[in-house]
Amino acid sequence: MSSIEHIRSTPGYRDGNWPPRTGMTLDENLADLRRHADDFARGAGFTFTVLDSGDNDIIGCVYLYPSASDEWDVTVHSWVRANKSGLDGPLADAVARWLATDWPWKRVDRCGR
Repeated sequence: MSSIEHIRSTPGYRDGNWPPRTGMTLDENLADLRRHADDFARGAGFTFTVLDSGDNDIIGCVYLYPSASDEWDVTVHSWVRANKSGLDGPLADAVARWLATDWPWKRVDRCGR
Protein backbone atom coordinates (compact mmCIF):
# COMPACT_ATOMS: atom_id res chain seq x y z
CA MET A 1 0.00 0.00 0.00
CA SER A 2 3.06 2.25 -0.05
CA SER A 3 2.51 2.88 -3.78
CA ILE A 4 -1.18 3.85 -3.88
CA GLU A 5 -0.67 7.21 -5.58
CA HIS A 6 1.74 5.73 -8.12
CA ILE A 7 -0.65 2.89 -8.96
CA ARG A 8 -3.58 5.29 -9.29
CA SER A 9 -1.55 7.36 -11.78
CA THR A 10 -0.82 4.28 -13.92
CA PRO A 11 -2.78 3.92 -17.19
CA GLY A 12 -5.95 1.95 -16.52
CA TYR A 13 -6.26 3.04 -12.90
CA ARG A 14 -6.61 6.82 -13.21
CA ASP A 15 -10.41 6.86 -13.23
CA GLY A 16 -11.01 3.85 -11.01
CA ASN A 17 -11.45 3.31 -7.33
CA TRP A 18 -8.62 0.86 -6.78
CA PRO A 19 -6.56 0.84 -4.82
CA PRO A 20 -8.54 2.72 -2.19
CA ARG A 21 -6.84 6.00 -1.32
CA THR A 22 -7.01 5.04 2.36
CA GLY A 23 -5.33 1.69 1.76
CA MET A 24 -6.59 -1.78 2.60
CA THR A 25 -6.66 -3.69 5.84
CA LEU A 26 -5.09 -7.13 5.92
CA ASP A 27 -8.59 -8.65 5.89
CA GLU A 28 -9.60 -6.55 2.86
CA ASN A 29 -6.41 -7.54 1.05
CA LEU A 30 -7.02 -11.21 1.85
CA ALA A 31 -10.59 -10.96 0.52
CA ASP A 32 -9.22 -9.35 -2.67
CA LEU A 33 -6.68 -12.16 -3.08
CA ARG A 34 -9.36 -14.80 -2.52
CA ARG A 35 -11.58 -13.18 -5.16
CA HIS A 36 -8.73 -13.25 -7.67
CA ALA A 37 -7.94 -16.88 -6.84
CA ASP A 38 -11.61 -17.81 -7.33
CA ASP A 39 -11.73 -15.95 -10.66
CA PHE A 40 -8.58 -17.77 -11.77
CA ALA A 41 -9.96 -21.18 -10.75
CA ARG A 42 -13.17 -20.51 -12.69
CA GLY A 43 -11.32 -19.10 -15.74
CA ALA A 44 -13.21 -15.83 -15.25
CA GLY A 45 -10.08 -13.71 -14.92
CA PHE A 46 -6.38 -14.15 -14.42
CA THR A 47 -4.20 -12.31 -11.92
CA PHE A 48 -0.43 -12.71 -11.75
CA THR A 49 2.11 -11.48 -9.25
CA VAL A 50 5.20 -9.86 -10.76
CA LEU A 51 8.45 -10.77 -9.02
CA ASP A 52 11.86 -9.15 -9.17
CA SER A 53 14.10 -11.70 -10.89
CA GLY A 54 16.97 -10.96 -8.52
CA ASP A 55 15.35 -11.70 -5.19
CA ASN A 56 11.76 -12.81 -5.96
CA ASP A 57 10.44 -9.71 -4.19
CA ILE A 58 6.88 -8.79 -5.24
CA ILE A 59 7.05 -5.66 -7.37
CA GLY A 60 3.63 -5.59 -9.06
CA CYS A 61 0.68 -7.38 -10.58
CA VAL A 62 -0.93 -8.14 -13.94
CA TYR A 63 -4.70 -8.60 -14.36
CA LEU A 64 -6.41 -10.15 -17.40
CA TYR A 65 -10.19 -9.87 -17.35
CA PRO A 66 -12.96 -10.02 -19.97
CA SER A 67 -13.65 -6.60 -21.41
CA ALA A 68 -16.88 -4.79 -20.59
CA SER A 69 -16.83 -3.48 -24.18
CA ASP A 70 -17.65 -5.45 -27.33
CA GLU A 71 -14.68 -3.68 -28.91
CA TRP A 72 -12.18 -5.81 -26.95
CA ASP A 73 -11.75 -9.48 -26.05
CA VAL A 74 -9.80 -8.81 -22.86
CA THR A 75 -8.66 -5.90 -20.73
CA VAL A 76 -5.17 -5.97 -19.27
CA HIS A 77 -4.04 -3.89 -16.32
CA SER A 78 -0.62 -3.92 -14.73
CA TRP A 79 1.18 -1.97 -12.07
CA VAL A 80 4.51 -1.89 -10.32
CA ARG A 81 5.52 -0.40 -6.98
CA ALA A 82 6.56 3.24 -6.98
CA ASN A 83 10.19 2.35 -6.27
CA LYS A 84 10.19 0.20 -9.44
CA SER A 85 8.36 2.74 -11.62
CA GLY A 86 10.98 2.44 -14.36
CA LEU A 87 9.67 -1.07 -15.01
CA ASP A 88 6.09 0.06 -15.62
CA GLY A 89 6.41 0.47 -19.40
CA PRO A 90 8.69 -2.55 -19.93
CA LEU A 91 6.26 -4.74 -17.94
CA ALA A 92 3.27 -3.55 -19.99
CA ASP A 93 5.18 -4.18 -23.23
CA ALA A 94 6.32 -7.65 -22.10
CA VAL A 95 2.74 -8.54 -21.17
CA ALA A 96 1.54 -7.33 -24.61
CA ARG A 97 4.08 -9.60 -26.32
CA TRP A 98 3.08 -12.52 -24.07
CA LEU A 99 -0.60 -12.02 -24.86
CA ALA A 100 0.12 -11.86 -28.59
CA THR A 101 2.07 -15.13 -28.59
CA ASP A 102 0.55 -17.28 -25.86
CA TRP A 103 -3.07 -16.27 -25.34
CA PRO A 104 -6.10 -16.62 -27.66
CA TRP A 105 -7.26 -12.99 -27.63
CA LYS A 106 -6.79 -10.82 -30.71
CA ARG A 107 -8.37 -7.57 -29.46
CA VAL A 108 -6.54 -6.55 -26.30
CA ASP A 109 -7.44 -3.39 -24.43
CA ARG A 110 -4.17 -2.19 -22.92
CA CYS A 111 -5.87 0.74 -21.19
CA GLY A 112 -4.11 3.44 -23.16
CA ARG A 113 -0.68 1.86 -23.29
